[in-house]
Amino acid sequence: MTGGLSLSDSGLLMIGKLPAPALVLHPIDDVRVLRRPTTFTGMEERPSGIQDFDVRDALRAWGIDPVTLEYAPVGFGDYHWTATDTRDCRWFVKVADLDHKSWYGEGTGAAFRGLRDAMDTAVALREAEPDGRLDFVVAPVRTADGESVRGLGPGHAVSVFPLMSGTAGHFGETLTPHDRALVVDLLAGLHRTVPPASARALPPEFATRPQLEPALGELGNPWHGFGPYAEPARHLLADHAAALRHRLDEFDRRAGELQAASAPLVVTHGEPRPGNLLRAGERRLLLDWDTVGLAVPERDLWLVVAGPDDLLRYEESTGRKPDPSALALYRLRRALNDIAEFLTLLRAPHGPTLDVRQS
Repeated sequence: MTGGLSLSDSGLLMIGKLPAPALVLHPIDDVRVLRRPTTFTGMEERPSGIQDFDVRDALRAWGIDPVTLEYAPVGFGDYHWTATDTRDCRWFVKVADLDHKSWYGEGTGAAFRGLRDAMDTAVALREAEPDGRLDFVVAPVRTADGESVRGLGPGHAVSVFPLMSGTAGHFGETLTPHDRALVVDLLAGLHRTVPPASARALPPEFATRPQLEPALGELGNPWHGFGPYAEPARHLLADHAAALRHRLDEFDRRAGELQAASAPLVVTHGEPRPGNLLRAGERRLLLDWDTVGLAVPERDLWLVVAGPDDLLRYEESTGRKPDPSALALYRLRRALNDIAEFLTLLRAPHGPTLDVRQS
């Protein structure tokens, strides 16, 4: 088949003869929505305008003189290198694309400030608990000037982490009951923590909604001029537009109910999914704290709990009973946000790159 659109037997939406899934459909009650594919392999393309020597120069602010520096095509949304310095210490270097941090606000300046607050919060959490209760927080190390993150060129920012030993989880992986219990326990500890001053309050609204609404309003005209996957995405969205609008209405209703309830906010990670977990024996470490912020506990819990036993374990640890409506709200929020993110990508100029094919 060439240039066509079909659903394979495995449920993967294939565009043309792509060897990897371009779009994945998962059921959410009455509507199937675009989600991140579970076979995503990492950021294969390097960031535009950032070379190895730029990263090497940036590491001087941390007093790191790398003997080796290698690009690591892992993760989703950010870019990563591993480095070994002259003292044989190993580091994990993250370069964030500030144009893709819309939840912090409009523009790269707002994105940098938001990322800095998030990294400062992670550092404060790790440093504030001398008893080791929050030793699962994998926080960045500070520069000689005390910074948790630094700008790198006009549109990127760099942060540095110790390279941890352990087994990384995978996006789309299903946690075992034992893993769920361990993660519920560490989330309970996080949620009981006094919030650092740098922690921002994060409402449930998703920042990509302004990109979703125009896409729904422009389904009647071809999406020409963007790239090879724009038109297949338009047809797919058109097939489910009515159900998607219904779920947007549901989101607004649930968000309004949550706001009216005025539930106390806690420190949340925001993305405690398996792909952000590192297993080190019986320890579970949480990575990627750029989504940290103040919200209701359900912002974290919906990604972890699988039934009444998990909910009861959390309630017994914190004294707070999770709200089923809030759990449903944040589950729906993720689905809607994923749709908006990928539509934004596919309604912008793009080519048949590996990263776009796996979007």
